Amino acid sequence: MPKTPALPMAALALLSLIWGYNWVVMKVALADCPPLLFAALRVLIGVAVLFPLLILLRRPLAMPPWRFILPLGLLQTTGFVGFTLWALEYGGAGKTAILVYMMPIWLILFAWPVLGERVHGLQWPALALALFGLLCILEPWHYRGQWAGTLLALLAGISWAASALWQKRHAPRRPDLLNVTAWQMAFGGLALTLLALLLDPWTIHWTPTFVAALIYNAVPGNALAWLLWTYALHKLPSGIAGMGTLAAPLIGVLAAWAQLGERPGGWEGIGMAAIFLALALVSWQHLRPREDLPLPAAQE
Repeated sequence: MPKTPALPMAALALLSLIWGYNWVVMKVALADCPPLLFAALRVLIGVAVLFPLLILLRRPLAMPPWRFILPLGLLQTTGFVGFTLWALEYGGAGKTAILVYMMPIWLILFAWPVLGERVHGLQWPALALALFGLLCILEPWHYRGQWAGTLLALLAGISWAASALWQKRHAPRRPDLLNVTAWQMAFGGLALTLLALLLDPWTIHWTPTFVAALIYNAVPGNALAWLLWTYALHKLPSGIAGMGTLAAPLIGVLAAWAQLGERPGGWEGIGMAAIFLALALVSWQHLRPREDLPLPAAQE
């Protein structure tokens, strides 16, 4: 078996740390800013970083076809980032991280009717574990009317899965990943700004903590993270890259536990562990040559 290159694996490890800890960063930032407004700010600042990066790296600047890029931006940025931040307003950072990262599970389910890609192999036990984990987190036998954060987190993952299917079916030939990311974030960020104008109070407390959260999301959370992801994906098989980013939600859970005191309860802890195991099975399936679904390139 050929050795896995050390440098790309180090890039994956750093990427997982950045995305994993960002769940705590975003949760803390919401104390000073409404969720949709923060989502819009972090995306637009990320766009302001990505376009100069395109020029610096001499990547194409031309906008992809609008019929492809506009729906992609609404799904992958407006829906995914918007629902994620909105979910964090109601739920803990660790639990939200695990639920949002269920996006590969939704992708498996949606790819069956949309792309005709049947569920196979380890995907079956992964789906069963994910459903069991979700039931444990929801605890319908102890309904307390506190499902808002959970449902919003699930909608975030569903939005990402829908965006992956859209990209798989409608992407132009050999698209430049960084170019597509910058343009879809631009359109998605504008839509988030409009939603924030309509739904959020425009009240921001410009504390040092909030400014640091914005900088974290713009520089390591967006620009550096996308460089690391592009590099790792170029140097490693997609399955190994997917396995590497699987550490991000686990880091989010541990960081929220250590910094925010978010200690999962009995059923919630069992559910989070079951979903994490389901994601591990899906990622392991990606190591097999037959697998060709896009892997999570989430921004968290």
